[in-house]
Formats: sequence, structure tokens, C-alpha cells
Amino acid sequence: MKKKQTKQIFRIVLLISTAISMFYVPWILIWAWILPLPNTVQEQVNEAVDHGIDGVIVYVDQAGKTPVTYADGWHDRKNKIPANSKALFKIASISKLYNAVAITKLVHDKRLSLDKTLADYFPELVGRIENAETITLRMMVQHRSGIPNLSDTPNYWAKPPPKTSEEALALVLDAPASFAPDEDYEYSNTNYLLISELIKKVLGYSNFQYFKEEILTRLGLKNTYGSLSEVNLDEVMSGYYVGYEADLKMNEYGMLATAEDVGIFLRALNDGSLFDKGEQEIYSSIYVYEHTGWVPGYQSIAKYHKDIDTVVIQFMNTTGGYHWNTSEIVYSRIVKIIGNKKNL
Repeated sequence: MKKKQTKQIFRIVLLISTAISMFYVPWILIWAWILPLPNTVQEQVNEAVDHGIDGVIVYVDQAGKTPVTYADGWHDRKNKIPANSKALFKIASISKLYNAVAITKLVHDKRLSLDKTLADYFPELVGRIENAETITLRMMVQHRSGIPNLSDTPNYWAKPPPKTSEEALALVLDAPASFAPDEDYEYSNTNYLLISELIKKVLGYSNFQYFKEEILTRLGLKNTYGSLSEVNLDEVMSGYYVGYEADLKMNEYGMLATAEDVGIFLRALNDGSLFDKGEQEIYSSIYVYEHTGWVPGYQSIAKYHKDIDTVVIQFMNTTGGYHWNTSEIVYSRIVKIIGNKKNL
């Protein structure tokens, strides 16, 4: 077959495969992606609500400029309360960044060792968690332990979350490992449940109390909390799941914070001002500098963009369907808008 014919056939196959892939991509996502880029972040936030998100909060901290918070949609859909940029939000797995900072500081202070094993710290789990004798703290922080993810267990999200750490851990006890320690990577909430318990065991009090002492007070953050029991519920943004009418606000999923508090924390994490001498090197060797979060009704993205020296935090209070994809599209467009403004 001639080279020219081969190229023509390749183009035809490419066009067909592209057409097929677009057929399977929901049009709401294609529409969100191809719309002309708005001129302002606020316009993009408004557009996100048009895509079916009930409420949106976005915090933008550009170096050399006063941080700005944007909001649109509903804080409480049932009671028609508009979205509030200062609302508390369930930050879900973004809290892993705070735990990783706590581990860093405790390792630096010689109160923990990254190379000690799960068996060293929790001997009672030998025989209940496979490979406990060879799983190190470093592996747990990095999601390389092979301990199964408790939130992947059957029907985990279909019922109320476990009320205690013991109930949550029981979901994976005696289960086979996902892989041998340090042989692979698998995101596992079980790792960070154990890390939270380890911090508590070493200190004699909760990991969140340690966050207050070493992170929140240091940064002057007064709108970050450990649980729903600590806050005025009216200040918490309602959460919704597609196809489920009830407000998910009352489900307990750990830490809550305003977008501004998360943004200030993330800036300090990335510029190193959160750390004492020698700590940032430890942190950089064990964990990442950005995170996303998801629990029913709440999804979030927290990232620092070095090329434009900007922190962008995005909260959306609608999950299910294709809304995670929507959140990523909206977030990327917001970053592009900021980048365009930066280059003017």
C-alpha cells in the first residue's frame, strides 16, 4: 500500500474514532468545554451554575494582588439562600495535606519515624492487616502501602458513613492486600485513617488539635474546623447529589473550612512559610502540594499554579452524574482566564 493511501486511511480512522468518542461524551460536558471563554472569573462561576451545579465558591490569590472570592448559586437550595463566599465547606481529602504536614513536623521533631512499620506503631493490627510488619509510615503517607481503601468497600457510599474510626477500619480488617508494600500505588483513605490515629496515639490528643497548634494558629486561620459539632450549621453550605433531593449537610465527613482559609494554607504550604527549618525537605520527599476532595454533596480542588504564581480553590456543592468532570472543566477555564489576565 502506498504511503499516501496509508495516511488517508489513518485520517478516516481518526475521524471515525473521534466521532464515536464524542457520541459517548455527554453533551453537557462538550458544551461546557467549547463555550467561548468568559472575560472574568465571576462569569465563569456563573456559567458553572448554568451547567447544573447548585452552588460554587472560588478563591483566587494572585501574587501581588488582594485575594478575591467569588460565589454563585445556592448556599441552601430549599430555603433559597444565595451562595456565600464565606461559607464553611466539607473539604474531604484536602485534609490529607494537613495530615501530611503534621507527620512532617512530628518526624522532624523525632517523635515519629517514616521507616518504622505499621506493626511498630499498632502491634494489635498484625494479622489483621496484611504485611503490617513491612508497611512503613512513609508508604502509608504516599499511598504505597497496599492497604485496601475502606471507601471502596461494597455499599460504602450507599449508607451513612461509619461513626467511629474503629467502625471504619473494621471494613478492611482481614482483607487481602491490594499489592505488596511499595510495589505499586493505590489511593487509600485507610492510610490516612491510620495516620490520624497514629498522630492521636503519639500526642495523646486529636490530630485536629495538633493542626490548630502547628498550622491554624501559625497562619491566623479561624475558619477551619474538625467536625460539624464545632460549627454553626447555618454557616455550612448545603450539599446535593444528583437524583437525591435531601440536603446532605448533616452527614459527618470531617474537616470544614472556608475557601479563603484553604487558600491561605495552600499558599503557605507551597511557599514554605508553613515549615520550620529542615521540615520542607521532609515534606517534599513524602507528599504532594495540591489536592482534590470528594464526599457526597461536596467536591473541591485546591492547587497552586507556579507559572502564574496563583492559588485557586474551587468548591462545588453538587456531586453525581458528570459533575466531577464539569468541575474540572470549569476549574481549568478559570485558571486560563487568570493566566490571560496575567499576560495582558
